[in-house]
Amino acid sequence: MTDTDARRIIARLRDGETPSQAELQWFAKGLADQHVSDAQAGAFAMAALLNGMTDAGRVALTLAMRDSGKVMKWDMDGPVLDKHSTGGVGDCVSLVLAPALAACGAYVPMISGRGLGHTGGTLDKMEAIPGVDTALDEARFRDVVKRAGCAIVSASHDIAPADRRLYAIRDVTSTVESLDLITASILSKKLAAGLDGLVLDVKIGSGAFMKNMEEAKSLAEALVTTANEAGCKTAAVISDMNQPLAPALGNALEVKASCDVLTGRKQGALLDLTAALGGVVLAGAGLAGDVATGHAAILAAISSGTAAEYFGRMVAALGGPVHFIDTPSRFLPESTVIREITADRSGYVTAINGQALGMVVVDLGGGRKVETDKIDYAVGLSDMVPLGTKVRKGQALGRVHAARMDSAEAAAKAARTAITLGDSEPEVPQLIREGIG
Repeated sequence: MTDTDARRIIARLRDGETPSQAELQWFAKGLADQHVSDAQAGAFAMAALLNGMTDAGRVALTLAMRDSGKVMKWDMDGPVLDKHSTGGVGDCVSLVLAPALAACGAYVPMISGRGLGHTGGTLDKMEAIPGVDTALDEARFRDVVKRAGCAIVSASHDIAPADRRLYAIRDVTSTVESLDLITASILSKKLAAGLDGLVLDVKIGSGAFMKNMEEAKSLAEALVTTANEAGCKTAAVISDMNQPLAPALGNALEVKASCDVLTGRKQGALLDLTAALGGVVLAGAGLAGDVATGHAAILAAISSGTAAEYFGRMVAALGGPVHFIDTPSRFLPESTVIREITADRSGYVTAINGQALGMVVVDLGGGRKVETDKIDYAVGLSDMVPLGTKVRKGQALGRVHAARMDSAEAAAKAARTAITLGDSEPEVPQLIREGIG
C-alpha cells in the first residue's frame, strides 16, 4: 500500500464508512513505522471523532493497534488477569488488587501509566518506593511475574506503538474525546499484554473524567463489547468518584494508604472497590464460582496477610526494599511541611470537588503539568474527611504535605475551597453504581 491508501482510508472514515480490517491494520502499522504522516493521523482522528465507527470497526481498530507491536504470550499454571481504571483521585486500587489476585492463583502483568491531568499514575506511585524500577525488559518482566505473581510496570516501546503515536496526535488535535479512539487506546495496550481476563473500573463523578452516568455507561459498554469480541473475557464496574477513593492523594501517601489496607490496618472504600473488582475478574476467569465467592476470596487474601506478602515480593523483585511492607513509613519519602486544612464553619461535608483536589496535588509538585516535570513523591493530601462527615468550625478536614510553607498555605486554601460544607446531612452516593458484562 502507498500514501494513496492512507488518503482513501481517511476519506472513507470522513464519509461515514468504516475502513476494512486490512485497511486499519495497514494504517496502524503506518502509525507505528511513520509511513502515515502527522497530518494524516490527525485527519483520521478527527474523522473518527465526528463520525464514529461501527462496533466491528472499533474491534478491528483495537486489534490493528494491538498488532502494531509485540503481543505477549504466557505459559503459566493460572490465568493471566488485569484491571484498568479510567482514572480518579486517591485511586490506588491497582496496588492492592494486583497482589490480591496473585494470592488467589492469578498472574498479573499490569502495564500501567503515569499521572494524567488531575489523576495520579500507578507508575508514579510505585516509583515513590525507593529502588523500584518499573521499566523492565521483557525477560525481567516475565521473571518478576513468574516469581512474584504480579508486576506493575511501564509499557515497553514495542507494546502498541501505534497507540503511542495516535495518542500524542489526539492530544494536540482536540480529538481525545472520541469514544472509539479511547476504547482502542485502552484495550490495545491491555490486549498486547496477552491477558486471559480483564476487569474495567469506569469512574463517574467530580473526580473522574466521566461526569455523568450516560457517558460512563457508553464507555463501559464500548470497552466490554470490544474486548470480548477481541477474545479477552472482560466485564466492567461503574464506580463513584464524587470523593477520593482513599483518604490520601499523592504518590507516597497513596502507597502508605494501600499498605494500610493490605496489612489490615485500615478498611473503607479502597478495600470495598478492590474486592468488588477482584470478585468480578476471578469469577470470569474461573478462579471463583461466582462474583460473591470471588469477592470473599479477595477479602480473605487480604485479611490473611497473603496479599501483603505478594506485594512485598513484587516490590523486592522490582528492586525495592525487601521488608518494605512491614514498615513502609521507614522507606517512603516524607514532606518537611504539614499543615491542616480547617473548616471555616460547622456543618456537614456535602460535596467534594475531586478534580480540584487532584490539581492541588499537581500544584504541590505531586503531578505533571508538562511531560518533563519532575515529581515530588512526598507531597499531597492526607486524612481527608469523607462525604457526610459532621465537622465543627476549626476542625481539620485533612492535611497538606508540602515542601515549603508558602505552597502548603496555598494548597490548604485551594483544598478548603474544594470542600463544600452545608447545614443538612447529604445522601452519599453508592460506591458501586452498576456492573456491565
